[in-house]
Amino acid sequence: MPKVIKEPEYDELLEIVRTFPEGVSISGLLAAPEIEYAKRTLQRRLDALVATGRLTAVGRARARKYVSTGTALESDSNAESPSTQGSETTFQTVIESPPAPARSEPTISPPPAPISEAKSEPFAAAQVEDVFQENTPAISTEKLTLSFEAETIRESVNRPREHRQAVGHKLALLDYYKPNQSTYLNLALRQELATLGRVGASQAPAGTYLRQVMDRFLVDLSWNSSRLEGNSYSLQETQRLLARGEAAAGKGAEEAQMLLNHQAAVEMLSAQAREIDFNRHTICNLHALLADNLLPDPASCGRLRRNEVRISGTVYTPIQVPAQIEPRFEMILTKAAAIEDPFEQAFFIMVHVPYLQPFEHLNNDMSRVAANIPLVHFNLCPISFVDVPKSDYLDALMGVYELNKVDYLRDLFVWAYKRSAAHYAVAREYLGEPDPFRLKYRAEIRDLVRLVVRSRRNPSESGRILRQEVTKQFDRELQSEFLDVVETELAGLHEGNIARYRLKASEFEWWKSQKDATVEMPEANKKSDASQLDFEW
Repeated sequence: MPKVIKEPEYDELLEIVRTFPEGVSISGLLAAPEIEYAKRTLQRRLDALVATGRLTAVGRARARKYVSTGTALESDSNAESPSTQGSETTFQTVIESPPAPARSEPTISPPPAPISEAKSEPFAAAQVEDVFQENTPAISTEKLTLSFEAETIRESVNRPREHRQAVGHKLALLDYYKPNQSTYLNLALRQELATLGRVGASQAPAGTYLRQVMDRFLVDLSWNSSRLEGNSYSLQETQRLLARGEAAAGKGAEEAQMLLNHQAAVEMLSAQAREIDFNRHTICNLHALLADNLLPDPASCGRLRRNEVRISGTVYTPIQVPAQIEPRFEMILTKAAAIEDPFEQAFFIMVHVPYLQPFEHLNNDMSRVAANIPLVHFNLCPISFVDVPKSDYLDALMGVYELNKVDYLRDLFVWAYKRSAAHYAVAREYLGEPDPFRLKYRAEIRDLVRLVVRSRRNPSESGRILRQEVTKQFDRELQSEFLDVVETELAGLHEGNIARYRLKASEFEWWKSQKDATVEMPEANKKSDASQLDFEW
């Protein structure tokens, strides 16, 4: 006999589900403000309601939705025509904001658009690759072109400051957004970006592709993100700084620190690819890395701000009461985590973190780095903001700040992702298909390389340590291949790729000096040493 449910919380949950006649996923329920308990608790209660016949579960895995008994999911053919509560629609004006106070200059308002979509298919990287395996469209490298709505926003935010009305933070921008029902990127855009972003690694562990292009991405994102904040380092100077620790002559220490902090944040994305998510731990620690040694109070790094902030160049004023910041910040993270499409997630965080300004400084930097979290999860091409014009980026943010409109920022995001996809497509052609052995044992290979370099022994002794470790850790049939691969990795180690192994520049330089000294040994000594060990770099 099915268990009888008596707890009032179960009745409340049932009522919440009934407000979704099309059915609702677990992520959708977690985004509801009434749900204040953990995902596991929610899952148990849903299972109990299904067991007693009061709810019906439809679909499998992440596509599963829960429907109140007696309410059937409608097929796509029966979906309502577009309206504010109909089938898939997209934010153009983002929200239907309260009317602005009367002012002398004309108010720019694109045609109103519905703010929700009733159905949003969950993203599945494998399915996208199957669907778009053939006839993949060419990656666009054309110049940035703006939609009519974006052009209108640009005109508005570029008017003289005295002609723009001062505005404060509008809660509705976030409140009206419902994960997987509302959308900033329509289905066609999301499919297009998924096509361009796929790299054939959908079944691999999270972060696999990022590690393949890590050396290039590390420099690209660090330089471009810092450039958008006014950093004057050139690309070549950035490469030397990140690879060798050489600061550019005549440049301020703050600029070097900003670039090094971006390097640390990107390394966190790679090293913790399976753990990072839109949660407080990840976002606060990303900010702490980006803000290291850049804020007057070191304790402010990774901590929600406790002071008022102003944004130069805009008539927008963020929330100034610290007590109001935390609940808004938590709502951003909850809604971001509930979004099922990685591109929608990435863009969502780029809209709402700058708008809230939850940290004392470096909010925009953090949003650009964090936009890569879902792309890393799904092994999609990352976004490094290659070629993004600083003026367009700032104007697009002003459109969000002052008008609560995302059209300009959306155009820029889509264009920037296409540029990044084109950029890393070249890297993919150069890299070719990943070696299955290296892919499977990438962590072990990385650890062995790091062990050799950090052993601070001469090559003979390091080689002995390596053989001992391989013999101890792996079956006999794998030992030879491990030794070959690690030897190849060590031979190709240079200051430009040490981040892949989480090595410090000082560790690499010491190891390199020992290696170079061995190469320069007199021939007789070299032969004697090799005969003892049979190990070469």
